[in-house]
Amino acid sequence: MKGSGESKCRFKVSVPLLWGHAAGKRVVHNQVSVPLLGEWGFIGVLINEFWTGRRARFSFTAQGTDMKRAMVGLAIVVAGLLAGVREAASAAAEDGASGRTEWLESWRRSNPVWRGVHLLVRHEGGARELEKALPGLREAGINVVIAEVNYGFAFESHPELRSDGAISKERAKALAQECRRLGIRLIPQFSSLGHQSWAGTTFPLLTRYPELDETPGQYPGNKDIYCRSWCPRHPQVNGMVFQLMDEILDGFEADAFHVGLDEVFLLASEHCSRCRGGNPAELFAKAVTDYHAHLVGTRKVEMLMWADRLIDAARFGYGEWEAAKNGTAPAIDRIPKDIILCDWHYEPLTKYAGKPADYASVPYFLEQGFRVWPCGWKNVDATRALATSALKHRSPRLLGHLCSTWGAVGVSELATWPPLVAAMELWKDGARVDGATERRGLD
Repeated sequence: MKGSGESKCRFKVSVPLLWGHAAGKRVVHNQVSVPLLGEWGFIGVLINEFWTGRRARFSFTAQGTDMKRAMVGLAIVVAGLLAGVREAASAAAEDGASGRTEWLESWRRSNPVWRGVHLLVRHEGGARELEKALPGLREAGINVVIAEVNYGFAFESHPELRSDGAISKERAKALAQECRRLGIRLIPQFSSLGHQSWAGTTFPLLTRYPELDETPGQYPGNKDIYCRSWCPRHPQVNGMVFQLMDEILDGFEADAFHVGLDEVFLLASEHCSRCRGGNPAELFAKAVTDYHAHLVGTRKVEMLMWADRLIDAARFGYGEWEAAKNGTAPAIDRIPKDIILCDWHYEPLTKYAGKPADYASVPYFLEQGFRVWPCGWKNVDATRALATSALKHRSPRLLGHLCSTWGAVGVSELATWPPLVAAMELWKDGARVDGATERRGLD
């Protein structure tokens, strides 16, 4: 529409604000006048309502020679409205994070001992089954669940990396909410660096992006290796992996993250142009500190990892799975002390060479300044031996006991599983020094 300089186009826009309560905020009598068209006129936007359940009335007048200028003004109003929606959404997210922080502080006060269970939860059906089992687990004494998700999440950043039946964001949120309702801390896990294959199956990251492999083009069908690893020096791997970690963290509304890192055998490989000839301890420490920088530094969550690669097998007498024979153990002097080390041992002491009287890695990690969470498996005698041994070294940094399952028991039978029952009996709330919380453990 064209006309003289005196012609006008007037629009009124009335938009219901549907984003809900935004931390009790109110925008009051905030009039913004934007000199869009110079001497031709202006846009006035008056917002004078509550954020919640009201209507925001935008009224503007464009004076000029054509409709085009008026439409520019309308575009600015719409842009302002969208900015308001984003601000409200951000405020709602901050409210949610604040609420979860309060819940965590309450959980810490109420749970001086960490009594945990580690489970493989890699598809939607497994998440539903776990949700149903939670009341029984809580009744049995469990207050932490480690859910190993790996590629079993419905990733949006990299949908090509989803495994079959991947857990939806909605299912993850429902599981997280039920855990909080019952007073259980839910910590997701994504196995990092190692464990990128099992038997003849290579997992999605190295299947879709074989250039990230530490041993690209080697070991067809995974013959003659335990598990594949990704290359910790590849320039693209961390950016991709951090996107996956972020989606899992957000989906499960988590305040901590387990990065795996157990049984890493393929490292500093001669087949990797970036790592060939490298120091295994330095390479392993680089991976650990990279993940820590993102999770603890950027995302502000706690980080957990399996501890076996930090144990010198020759010094402690453990086998090559629960301790390192490939030179990674010195990495312990290069990684942050606020990482929680899950120190797993699955055999009774009588099974080890020399029949030691103690699981010596537990006091070793404590002396190094780490928080330690000993972990057993299916052997009841070994579970009792590890728990009893750990309790000799009670410290504010000794968290409690973690029970792994590795498919040895169905989720529905887990609450009455003998190794879990034995661990719960030994690790009462009073077992930890002074009922210490993990915050005090850092002092």
